[in-house]
Amino acid sequence: MRIFIVFFLFVCIHLQAQTIEVCSSCSVKTIKEGIALAQDVDTIVIKKGIYKEHKLIILKSIHIIGNGNPIIDGENKESIFKIKANNFSIENLTIKNVGLSYTKDFAGISVLDSKHFTIKNNILKNVFFGILIEKARYGTIENNKIASHATDEFSSGNGIHLWHSKQMKIISNEVNGLRDGIYLEFVEHSIIHDNKSHNNIRYGMHFMFSHYDEYYRNEFRENGAGVAVMFSNHVIMHDNIFHFNWGTASYGLLLKEIYDAEIVDNDFDQNTVGINIENCSRIKYQHNKFIKNGWAIKFSGGCYDNVFKANNFLENSFDLSYNSSLNNNKFEGNYWSDYNGYDLNKDGIRDVPYRPVKLFSYIVNRTPETIILLRSLFIDILNFSEKVSPVFTPDDLVDNSPKMTLIDD
Repeated sequence: MRIFIVFFLFVCIHLQAQTIEVCSSCSVKTIKEGIALAQDVDTIVIKKGIYKEHKLIILKSIHIIGNGNPIIDGENKESIFKIKANNFSIENLTIKNVGLSYTKDFAGISVLDSKHFTIKNNILKNVFFGILIEKARYGTIENNKIASHATDEFSSGNGIHLWHSKQMKIISNEVNGLRDGIYLEFVEHSIIHDNKSHNNIRYGMHFMFSHYDEYYRNEFRENGAGVAVMFSNHVIMHDNIFHFNWGTASYGLLLKEIYDAEIVDNDFDQNTVGINIENCSRIKYQHNKFIKNGWAIKFSGGCYDNVFKANNFLENSFDLSYNSSLNNNKFEGNYWSDYNGYDLNKDGIRDVPYRPVKLFSYIVNRTPETIILLRSLFIDILNFSEKVSPVFTPDDLVDNSPKMTLIDD
């Protein structure tokens, strides 16, 4: 009986919902007027046209849908949509020309203290912040295209910015030309997948104090650095592509003080540094590919209980850089393209253990200017002498079971 009553009330509510059309020839000519007229569960259909409006405040559970690619032009004045409501959606709009401020976070779509909402299939152009979410839960941000033309970190915001939020989904978005493509701070139990983040000034994606999250099948290309994960734990990172993130301080993936994480089945291709690791422990690195990076992996101390297993290291200038003691980190069963070993018993494992840290890598860590000697015959001789009789490189940093052939996923 109780279920029937709930169902009856649900049907009654939706039967009462109305659709409000907004266009130049409609009875409702502005979005602001449509919002004022709408009640909970109503739908506002914005028809084709250019609407020069900003500071559109929504405090109701309504749905805003574009029909015919309507353009909302904020004229560089302020935020365009500001929403504090549950069960709303914004779809199929082009939103452009958000105001710039050094003291306020103006955004194309700003959401505060909301639950169960969808922001989908929108185009945002020339924005300060694109989509700004604060104190939200159960929201979905899907298939939006966000682009701007940021020139420095101080006068630009982030494409998709989440703060103090949980159970969020960020799916199939494309972000470029912002400070950070995707930024998460104090965000938990959320997933980020199938996004493309490229040509952003600082990071393609940036985690701060965010735990129990998962990101996969994303592409991070030609950013200041690919992804930074800082002060976080229980983050799962798999099946992502980090490539062409070049620069004097650029990385495919930057890890700083993270714990109990998984980094599996990712491709790190042609980055200055594939993964830069600082004070990180209990992380599983498995089935990753490191291809033609400057450094595949750089350690910066304070790392414990990390396991590198069944990864492929292919044609990197340096496979590994380590400037502290190995502690109890392990390298097991990886493939190293620079190692020309043999396998007499045909078990697929090279018969002689491999030491992946070259003496020249050790030297470059201390004197970066020596990198200009990288391809010289002198360096080949230097590395060979250290390989025969190790003095400077860590004695215990060794892969005892290097694979003979490439490791399949």
